[in-house]
Amino acid sequence: MTDVVVIGAGMSGLICAQQLSRAGYSVVVVDKSRGLGGRLATRRLYETRADHGACYLNPKGELFTSLVDLLCDRHILEVWTDTVYEFTTDTGVSAPQNRSPRYVAPAGMSAIAKFLAQDLNILLNQRVTAINPTNENHWRITLESSREELTAKALVIAIPAPQALMLLAPLGESILNQKFLENLSLVEFYPSISVMTGYPATSQPLPDWKAISFIDDAVLGWIGLDSSKRHQSPQAVFVVQSSASFAQQHLESSDLQPIGKQMLEYAATILKLPWLHTPEWMQVHRWRYAFPSIPWPEKVLKAESALPLICCGDWCGGNLAEGAMLSGLGASQEINQYLENLTLPDMNFFKDFT
Repeated sequence: MTDVVVIGAGMSGLICAQQLSRAGYSVVVVDKSRGLGGRLATRRLYETRADHGACYLNPKGELFTSLVDLLCDRHILEVWTDTVYEFTTDTGVSAPQNRSPRYVAPAGMSAIAKFLAQDLNILLNQRVTAINPTNENHWRITLESSREELTAKALVIAIPAPQALMLLAPLGESILNQKFLENLSLVEFYPSISVMTGYPATSQPLPDWKAISFIDDAVLGWIGLDSSKRHQSPQAVFVVQSSASFAQQHLESSDLQPIGKQMLEYAATILKLPWLHTPEWMQVHRWRYAFPSIPWPEKVLKAESALPLICCGDWCGGNLAEGAMLSGLGASQEINQYLENLTLPDMNFFKDFT
């Protein structure tokens, strides 16, 4: 028997799990992926790395800023740039009116998740296939890749809302409130396609920009010189992200390589970098749930059920990584009230981490 099972090892799930674990609850985190972080994703390839999910952090609120400051003190984050250029079809590339520091992890954005995961009991590569109540009035969580079943007093689901709905809909109105299921079904996401490319270090002069955001483009959403985040990179690495509409058109393609090539050729043309579409290597990743397009307006989504169940994530509040952190904190508070109402730590406990 575990006090709390958290499904999802992204920012929200890890923050929630840490709060509850530090308060004294027994917590197990389960994630279907082989690595931590969710959208804080880094891929190791060709003796280097590429951040193909969240590109950087741009803190706004006090709590998230304090976490970013701590990660800087631990040499996990550092300022990358204060200028993300903008591209419009009318004006081309131009400097933005407002500048603010963007923080990146030289070891890859997944290093943030690894820091947040310290001392937690985490089961990776474990897909949850079913959730059911037990006769003893607890939650039973069935895992696909093993015959093991987890039993918990409370459940936190920290994954994209459509995935949460697939797990919870079979429970029906007899266990979950119909309004809760309806609210969960209202949340929608934009998809994205990320292309990671590598080039010989000395083949071409690199552009003087580090990142460009495409304001109104039909194909592209963002491009970044990812290798500029690394202290030492053996080659030039770019990450190109599609627009939501382009990703939607090609989301179900069985082979994404031609789609990646199309994006690169297009970027090479409009940015006047003809060598960009002939990389030494290229990998393409599909993000089905990249950015919340219709978020849930509150920090968490509670199920009005006999058994405690809370949904959280970057889709609660809709403010990406910062919203995910606040949602994770909110989920821990709700679960704590359901259970023993122990004293939750403040965010300063992360200062004890190495």
